[in-house]
Amino acid sequence: MHKIRFKRLKFLHSVKIRIFLIVFIVGLVPGAITRYAIVKNYEQRAVELRIYNVQTQLKILANHLIAYRYLQDTSSDVIDAELRMLSNLYDGRVLIINNNLKVVRDTYGISEGKTIISEEVIRCLKGENTSNYDSQNGYIEMTIPIMETLETEDMGKGASESNRANGVMLTSISTDYISATMEILNRKAIVVETVAALFVFIISMLASYVIIRPFEKITDALSSVKEGYTNDPISVTDCIETERIGDAFNQVLSRMKVMDDSRQEFVSNVSHELKTPITSIKVLADSLRGQEDVPVELYREFMEDIAQEIDREDKIINDLLALIKMDRTSSDLNISTVDVNVLVELIMKRLRPIAVKKKVELVYESIRPVSAEVDEVKITLVITNLIENAIKYNKEYGWVKVTLDADHQFFTVEVADSGIGIPEESIEHIYERFYRVDKSHSREIDGTGLGLAITRSAILMHRGSIKVVSTEGEGTTFTVKIPLTYITI
Repeated sequence: MHKIRFKRLKFLHSVKIRIFLIVFIVGLVPGAITRYAIVKNYEQRAVELRIYNVQTQLKILANHLIAYRYLQDTSSDVIDAELRMLSNLYDGRVLIINNNLKVVRDTYGISEGKTIISEEVIRCLKGENTSNYDSQNGYIEMTIPIMETLETEDMGKGASESNRANGVMLTSISTDYISATMEILNRKAIVVETVAALFVFIISMLASYVIIRPFEKITDALSSVKEGYTNDPISVTDCIETERIGDAFNQVLSRMKVMDDSRQEFVSNVSHELKTPITSIKVLADSLRGQEDVPVELYREFMEDIAQEIDREDKIINDLLALIKMDRTSSDLNISTVDVNVLVELIMKRLRPIAVKKKVELVYESIRPVSAEVDEVKITLVITNLIENAIKYNKEYGWVKVTLDADHQFFTVEVADSGIGIPEESIEHIYERFYRVDKSHSREIDGTGLGLAITRSAILMHRGSIKVVSTEGEGTTFTVKIPLTYITI
């Protein structure tokens, strides 16, 4: 049952439907309110005008009643004619009540001689006009006092006049014509509303289509990218919001292209790097196999070359495996408290023979003792790669300076060298896998082109950062910043 209801209401989740409903409702509600206000205002004004006209007629008739002394003698044909005319004119009933609350005349002829006691009649005998509109039953009831002027004699002041209610005219008149006019107004208003509703319906459909159309373009573009049909950027300038979404989509698409190109280049580089040592090994092996009575010295030389190529292949595979591990989540980190000063000293000691061989001076400066929560193996790999690169890409009789410092949050390892430097256009690519700054000498300088990619991944796993400043021909400085305390997110 709930599933059926959900399916019925699911269409309301559509933004297009919501926009249509909002515009449609906003377009209809003011019309309905306006129609109600106009009809009600007409009713109020018609009732007020009706009361005013009848009261005017009743006041004139009240004066005639006093002049003909109708309350004392109801035999006047003139008054009877006026009462019948008034009753017929307004489709109502008129009762003449004396000051004893007795009905002396009823145009319907059914209440004469009866006594009427009501709040309105009593208030009217005190000189107050009353009126009441009963919209349910369709009539207006009103009372008019029959005022008689009396002359009184005040001692020392002479004669004066005073008014006294000598009776009451209780009148009920029909409002059928008002109701009929209201029905006509309602019918006409409904016709107008129907036409307006049709117009608003069309406007709502157009508005929802126009507003949603840019989003449909974006949806179609996303579907095309998902299916792999297109990688073209989109332009949705219909409104600011869709333009921003389009820009964000294009940025994501551009990033996807870069990642795809990087993936293809990575696969190509891996294939090339793995194939090169194997090709060399095959060439060397074929050369040995194609010769008879190979001298021992040549055989030993070829075998040494084959061993070097095997070592190179092994290094590439190990670096690839290390990089794959770096791409995993930080849960693979083996965090422990490490004395970074001792760690850097050990790395420097291990790399010093390489520096001596390359005629490069190693300098180590420790500003203060540093203890941090890190993965010792991965941080060792980071510092080793940076120092080893600084040695390999240095000049003869150059130098490499390693500086260790810390503040209350981070420790910093700075590796500066006097080497060949990095061209400005290559700095943003140095962390890419298999990227070589000088491809012409890539075979001469030992390495796989994965060292900095591995280094950066290990630093990011520790939520640290790495920056490089380099001047071609003068040297390079790498600065690594790692939190002292590892925080799990």
